[in-house]
Amino acid sequence: MKFLRFLENNKIKIGYFDGKKVVELSDSIESLLINCHNWKYVAKKVQMSYSLDDIQFLPPIVPSKIICIGLNYKDHAKELNMEIPQEPRIFLKPPSAIIAHNDSIKYPEMSDEVDYEAELAIVVSKDGKNIGIEEAHEYIGGYTILNDVTARDIQRKDEQWTRAKSFDTFCPIGPVIETEMDSKNQNISLTLNGETKQNSNTKNMIFSSAELIEFISNIMTLNSGDIISTGTPPGVGQMKRGDIVKINIEDIGTLSNQLI
Repeated sequence: MKFLRFLENNKIKIGYFDGKKVVELSDSIESLLINCHNWKYVAKKVQMSYSLDDIQFLPPIVPSKIICIGLNYKDHAKELNMEIPQEPRIFLKPPSAIIAHNDSIKYPEMSDEVDYEAELAIVVSKDGKNIGIEEAHEYIGGYTILNDVTARDIQRKDEQWTRAKSFDTFCPIGPVIETEMDSKNQNISLTLNGETKQNSNTKNMIFSSAELIEFISNIMTLNSGDIISTGTPPGVGQMKRGDIVKINIEDIGTLSNQLI
């Protein structure tokens, strides 16, 4: 199912997209992710439906933290002429950076080089610590799309990534959370003003979703709603003011934002 949060008549609502319309549900997104495989449960929560023209997308989840993975595609490592990492390289983005599908990315005054990074993101369904790889799937509520927007000049200057990754609006996510998909075989692409810049498949990831869940949960407690962004494929590049960037992941859909 494709769950989402949205605004309708200035009210925050929860629902799912059935391919044609948005169906409102009377439940929290966290509860829906836990019960997404129980259609009888979901059906009892149905309220009414709307067309896409009637709603404004909101970020599909509000996480306590966003854990990101650096250099997690074999073809990206080859592009950079870098060795395959032996363990995941992690960093954090703040929840204050999150914006939704169709929201604008704001170019910070202190940067002259803002890059896009298309990524598949895991949405954690329940709290967990020291999760084994065999049980990792029990903690994955679904997947969404994330653009790990980066001020590349600041990243080089600081020699660490916090400031470059943390500006307000530097974490577009959405438009939905897909609960039924194979994360190991998803075409992932990015277009800039209609021109393809990134084009790969998640089968090229070095560390799988389960491996990332195991590794990260042995460092920090994962909470319901947390996001793990699984890294970007080759083709990362610069955006300019006015550019429209669209990320497509096969079974999820398209996340679109404009840089202003």
